[in-house]
Amino acid sequence: MKVRLLYFASLRDRAGCADEAIETSAPTTGDLYADVAQRHGFPFAPERLRVAVNGALVPWSHAIADGDEVVFLPPVSGG
Repeated sequence: MKVRLLYFASLRDRAGCADEAIETSAPTTGDLYADVAQRHGFPFAPERLRVAVNGALVPWSHAIADGDEVVFLPPVSGG
């Protein structure tokens, strides 16, 4: 299936892009993150991130479908 990934902050820096469309066989958002994290060298464990699919926050066990837009939201700091 094909999904669109959006990256923000430090994940965008690591991936070298703000978004990408990929082919995946990952059944859940957690499996998808594991694949993408390995490919891009993301430093965060899933417990440190939030994930959204099609604009809604979802658990890491959420099933992904063809055409979904998936966003991995890293922790942010500010002041």
